[in-house]
Amino acid sequence: MVFVISAPSGSGKSTLVRMLLESLDGLDFSVSYTTRPPRGAEKDGENYRFVTREQFVTMRDRGEFLEWAEVFGYFYGTARSMLEEAQKQGHDLVLDIDVQGAAQLKERLPEAVTVFILPPSREELEKRLRSRSLDPEGVIGRRLRDASKEIRNYSAYDYILVNDRLEVAAEKLKSIFLAERCRKQRAESVIQPILKTFEEERTDG
Repeated sequence: MVFVISAPSGSGKSTLVRMLLESLDGLDFSVSYTTRPPRGAEKDGENYRFVTREQFVTMRDRGEFLEWAEVFGYFYGTARSMLEEAQKQGHDLVLDIDVQGAAQLKERLPEAVTVFILPPSREELEKRLRSRSLDPEGVIGRRLRDASKEIRNYSAYDYILVNDRLEVAAEKLKSIFLAERCRKQRAESVIQPILKTFEEERTDG
């Protein structure tokens, strides 16, 4: 299963994804490529794979991305190799990408499950952005304006999750994931061996 999570910057998406990864087995995180410089304590290969604009364009032109987008003047993209590696391991894959990338990915992988995370209000989002102390005033204003545009795409997502209380939101996100894993078409590899045991018993009888 490919699990796509999008949210306006400052909505708590990264924290929720981290909590999801810590609480579930068989789930890999797709580390996106980006041309923007690291922020704060971000580490290459852990938060993002930081590359030059030239490197990104070369990868893009080779068709190495499942999706890519330009955000705030920087490129972001999901490498096909992340999905291929998860498939080899028999794992599900979670992607933390913006609305542009999510739309591209949904076109290529219609079976992908998409979740949009909303802050409880614009005021709360602004408060969270300021508390991070990572961006200058002009960037905060731009993020708030972009958030107003991004949330209009909520109807394109399979699930909407309001992050008003972190622990509650984390449990809801986990529940969405577990429910999707139980869908019949996703559970066939588990169901068929069980059905086979009943067929064998019927044959023996």
